Amino acid sequence: MSVASRHKLGCTVVAVCLAVTSHHAFAQGSAGTAGKLEPRYLTDVPTAGMIDKGNFAVDIDFYRAGGVLVGFSAGIFNRVSMGISYGGSKLIGGESPELNETPGVNVKIRVAEEGMLFPALVLGFDSQGKEGYIKSLSRYAIKSPGLYAVVSKNYAALGYLSLHGGVNYSFERADGDKDPNVFVGLEKTIGPIVSMTVEYSLGLNDNGGDAIGRGKGYLNAALKVTLGSGLTLGVNMKDLLKNGEDLNIANRTVHIEFSKPF
Repeated sequence: MSVASRHKLGCTVVAVCLAVTSHHAFAQGSAGTAGKLEPRYLTDVPTAGMIDKGNFAVDIDFYRAGGVLVGFSAGIFNRVSMGISYGGSKLIGGESPELNETPGVNVKIRVAEEGMLFPALVLGFDSQGKEGYIKSLSRYAIKSPGLYAVVSKNYAALGYLSLHGGVNYSFERADGDKDPNVFVGLEKTIGPIVSMTVEYSLGLNDNGGDAIGRGKGYLNAALKVTLGSGLTLGVNMKDLLKNGEDLNIANRTVHIEFSKPF
């Protein structure tokens, strides 16, 4: 990529960030008891949360090695949303950028709404992995969910407690591990604008063949803060079990989420 192209890409990312933070209307964010938006992901795993029809969301992830991932999603119909994402590693810093092979796409369909006794159920597809693309293995460091089903249930408990669980089948299988995967997670509100999340992916699709995982699974935690006007900031601590590699301290990433009506 030429210097001019890198400069243009950098300016685009900055412009998106400025656009996200410059609006001062509509919904609050997705964290805390005052949050008006349904959380669509914990850290890496999906929830049954949806974007309302007629709304859109911009998601920006900043991860290690100067990585940036930008996603755009929209509520197309009641109970149906679609999105696209793209990014790469080494976009921040002086090294040559390493862009992802292809854009990621996602579709979510809420099959059942949450009731008094039963959780909400979502079926979806998401081809966007996390933490950079590994060309030699034709996969992301954290595999994309692929096809998945997830249930979510909310409870009143000193604010709100949300429980999530699901199964997924990733199509990133060039490493020889073709197993389905299982994941669980929870979110707990801490006052009106703060939430804490914990998720655990068993990593069953990342512990065989030439896979990266060591059989411990991926444990992630996050602290999310609603900044108002549809804006939420999340700070993530990823791979706390050191499943992916030797780390002196957990992998730290930052997530920015912004949502509003069209």
